[in-house]
Amino acid sequence: MDWIAFLLDLLKVLGGLVVGVIIGFFIARKYMKKYMQKNPPINEQMIKAMMTQMGRTPSQKQVNQMMKTMTKYMD
Repeated sequence: MDWIAFLLDLLKVLGGLVVGVIIGFFIARKYMKKYMQKNPPINEQMIKAMMTQMGRTPSQKQVNQMMKTMTKYMD
């Protein structure tokens, strides 16, 4: 009788832990997506600097294409 109560309590604790981890994962995922949309890891100035370091003078069209490609993979 005592073991059954212990096992039920253990299952409740483990179930609560699993549910908490799953809920935490989805909340963190949503927060990070929102954060990355507000603060993208790369912007136009960074792309221009990178292309200039490679020895190219980037046109605005090329920069826009690169930004479009980057945002495509962010979604």
